[in-house]
Amino acid sequence: MTVFRFDTRWVLEAPAEVVFEALTDSLRWPEWWPGLVEVRQYRAGDECGIGRTQCFVWRSPLGYRLSFDIRIVRVERPCLIEGEASGDVVGIGRWQLREEGPWTCVRYRWQVRTVRPWMSLASRLARPLIVWNHHVLMRRGARGLARHLDCPLGNQRHEAILVPAGEHDS
Repeated sequence: MTVFRFDTRWVLEAPAEVVFEALTDSLRWPEWWPGLVEVRQYRAGDECGIGRTQCFVWRSPLGYRLSFDIRIVRVERPCLIEGEASGDVVGIGRWQLREEGPWTCVRYRWQVRTVRPWMSLASRLARPLIVWNHHVLMRRGARGLARHLDCPLGNQRHEAILVPAGEHDS
């Protein structure tokens, strides 16, 4: 299995509460996030969204599809949404929001491991392409969210780390 750690940062000129609402309304993400083909809800979760389980189907710029479920395990309004992924990848995704004046800094940490043998092999051989692919999808998400919220998009930053085999998650 190959472990990836992605760290994405967006800055949007919008209140954190508005950005938080858009991020928690993931059934509507395909309307503004290019590459996201479909989101299906299996379970609604509680009044905070904890327990909500949805299936996300992505079509990458490289042409492959990725499908995984996300179950929301932690919500701290309006600054944190955390979910556990299962399916084509397994791991944790965490949205963190911080308001700075008129801007909201959004940080998304996505730490996942591939589970299918062919994906693990391909991810080791094609690491630069997979990282590029992830960054393209995240840039599209940032631009799409800014359009959706009708607000300016500030700086973006995208980082990726390939975790060596056998290293434990931290």
